[in-house]
Amino acid sequence: MPSVEEVQVRLADVRDRLAELGSPAVTVIAVTKGFGVDAIVAAHAAGLGDIGENYAQELLAKTETLEQLDDVRPRVHFIGHVQSNKVRQLVTHVDAWHTVDRVSLVDALARREATGEVMIQVNTTGEDTKSGCSPAELPALVDHARRAGLALTGLMTMGPTDGDRPRAATAFRSLRTLADGAGLASCSMGMSADYGIAVAEGATHVRLGTVLFGERHRRG
Repeated sequence: MPSVEEVQVRLADVRDRLAELGSPAVTVIAVTKGFGVDAIVAAHAAGLGDIGENYAQELLAKTETLEQLDDVRPRVHFIGHVQSNKVRQLVTHVDAWHTVDRVSLVDALARREATGEVMIQVNTTGEDTKSGCSPAELPALVDHARRAGLALTGLMTMGPTDGDRPRAATAFRSLRTLADGAGLASCSMGMSADYGIAVAEGATHVRLGTVLFGERHRRG
């Protein structure tokens, strides 16, 4: 786990890259999954106001640390697959849900009166290993989320597993087009290896872990 100073230097490099791309206002989400609470503390001290977590139990284990941070608590973005039966435990801790991909999850969030921002995850690469609704399913899910009263603000996607840059650009461009067509401002796309491509294609949020904190240990 790098020091606060190292995270600050790495974040400055990211900010410089975003400025070069003409998108200095892109929201950088520090993906702290798998790093323990030290990463949250370091991200907060480095000036990052947004963190991302993938697993319900891991986030719940970190909530005490989040509440004890000085000044303003970081915004928590849930960026992993959400089981509908976990919504009850998570709803008071999550500020933005990036992976809403089905009617049952929309309904679970509505039942719990979730007030956080909602982004619908779309599978824009067509890979069977990726979660997300299909582009064809998106209009109905957008309509359902709006009628349910959720704070729908945007869409989310992941690039291709093989890291192919042209395919990544196509996937990200597709999401931006879908978001614009649905009247949604936000696009959560791009991770450490491909965030530059995503920003060039219109990302408003990037999800960065390795580029800020280094390699994480595998869950086992």
